[in-house]
Amino acid sequence: MSNFPMPGLPVRGSKTGKPLMAVFDLLGRSWSIGILWQLSEGGPATFRELQERCEKVSPTVLNTRLKELRQADLVERTGNGYAATPLGSELYEMLSPIRDWSKKWAKRVKRRA
Repeated sequence: MSNFPMPGLPVRGSKTGKPLMAVFDLLGRSWSIGILWQLSEGGPATFRELQERCEKVSPTVLNTRLKELRQADLVERTGNGYAATPLGSELYEMLSPIRDWSKKWAKRVKRRA
């Protein structure tokens, strides 16, 4: 998968492929965080169940993101469908403070509008 953001190789925003920039490249792709969120919050899901949870994601995008997230060891395929790996769950938990901060930010921005 030549489009996979590999640490150590050029990625979006970094010619040297710093690991942080590689993970930001991966997570910045459409539906990457949404898929990880759905699997972390809602538990394992089949492809169709995950597509329903993600509402408007196309099958092509979902399939591509699942392949990338599996290659990144953030998602795995189990007997119950797709699930967050321990590494994926750890990343999701690390994003929680950003989610909390974003709520404060949203209130502030809305007041200014």
